[in-house]
Amino acid sequence: MSIIKKLHSRNFFIANLVVLGIVIGFALAFTFRAGPSSGGPALPVVKAESPSLVASADTESAIATAESVQNAFRNIAKTVLPAVVELDVVENPPKAQTAPQQDQTPQFPFNFFFGPDTPTPQQYQPQEGLGSGVIVRRSGKTLYVLTNNHVAGNASKITVKLSDGRQYDGKLVGADSRKDVALVKFESNDTDISVARLGDSSQLQVGDWAIALGSPFGYVSSVTAGIVSALGRSGGPDGNINDFIQTDAAINKGNSGGALVNIRGEVVGINTWIASPTGGSVGLGFAIPINNIKSTIDDFITSGSVKYGWLGVSLSNITQDQASAKELGLDNAKGALVGDIFLKGPADKSGILPGDFITAVNGNPVQSTDDLVRVVGDIKAGSSATFDLIPSGKQITIEAKIDLRNDSIASNNALIFPGATLLSLKSDSVDQKQIPDGVKGVLVADVLAKSPAATMGLQSGDIITKVNGKDVNNLKDYYDLIAKNLGKKLVYTLNRNGQTVETLAYVGK
Repeated sequence: MSIIKKLHSRNFFIANLVVLGIVIGFALAFTFRAGPSSGGPALPVVKAESPSLVASADTESAIATAESVQNAFRNIAKTVLPAVVELDVVENPPKAQTAPQQDQTPQFPFNFFFGPDTPTPQQYQPQEGLGSGVIVRRSGKTLYVLTNNHVAGNASKITVKLSDGRQYDGKLVGADSRKDVALVKFESNDTDISVARLGDSSQLQVGDWAIALGSPFGYVSSVTAGIVSALGRSGGPDGNINDFIQTDAAINKGNSGGALVNIRGEVVGINTWIASPTGGSVGLGFAIPINNIKSTIDDFITSGSVKYGWLGVSLSNITQDQASAKELGLDNAKGALVGDIFLKGPADKSGILPGDFITAVNGNPVQSTDDLVRVVGDIKAGSSATFDLIPSGKQITIEAKIDLRNDSIASNNALIFPGATLLSLKSDSVDQKQIPDGVKGVLVADVLAKSPAATMGLQSGDIITKVNGKDVNNLKDYYDLIAKNLGKKLVYTLNRNGQTVETLAYVGK
């Protein structure tokens, strides 16, 4: 069949008609999809536009304020971070400990603050540790780094790492466990090493910006920000006598010894410990106020140790017990109770007596026993200070000459008179069922070993009913009688397990 005949055939015509129908169908479908539907009104078409960038005056002002704070943080990072270093330390074990140890995992030197990650046996091999420090002074080519005692106090090898990667061999200048501070030095001819600017921690207020800098977990040059959550916190670990700045700026392992700075980039504290159930930051970080340790830097450089002032008293937190405070007439009082006196010490020579309640030093109020220890410790040995006291309910002022604290004397319990801690029989911590009917007196809560009270045979749990034959009805009676017989012959009459006994006599010195 010819091509012309094929084109005019019936089948070819039908095929063309089908194709044409399909094309028309697609065209109509597209038209009705794009145009109005026959079942209702046309859907509105909205063209997308970029949001307007025009802000109100208030918004612009808020942004400018936020940017100014941001610029302050940038300035802090730029100027302070170069003065904050990482300290890698190696601690040697005590000489008596020579047994081998299988666990070779490096430990942080302050596990006693947070607890080890997993229980481990006693470590005998040299321990690797990590902490931070702040460059606080330069003298010639010697630079001094302030840090914590628990970071570098027992170090046999110290490596100082700057934020730009430079490393130096460090040497321990001095360390003090009572304030938990230490000073490390290193030598460098480089003149571009930054020294931090120290601020005035007494100007801090709750709510102030607080920025923590250090090397948490070895992450060098880390910056975290928060506020000052509280001031004057006490109760630091291992008998630390500082009051503390509390902050919610994140502080973790490795931050210890690093800087806490204000919004001006001034160092106002040295990060020291955290309160945490897990060992990680939960917003409860604590720093030593820089004012507490400014003079310590000078002490370390000049003598290698801290020079503490010493009053020669043993203090009691008895006012924390309501019944005991009431018997002494010290309800809601702030200060520190003198429980015992070091015979022939500064307090003894000045006329301060057991039972005196110290409320101020040099006119400045004393808040607690820890506060008094810090204040007296910062008084230069050989100088005099005035103490406001409440003996027998009346306030007086006494002047005392402060001595240099000598550890061997301060730890000699034989010089402490009388050497016992007392409580009211009405104290909530006393089991009233253990008090014999009709017995009056005071309860012996604790006795210092080798003190006069211990040599006399006084024991914890005894009830003192008489002092040198005179009745003791309460704590005020007791301290009045002790004050009258300070350093003299002393005999206690006791109720011990329901029996009346007398102690040996203290003859006096």
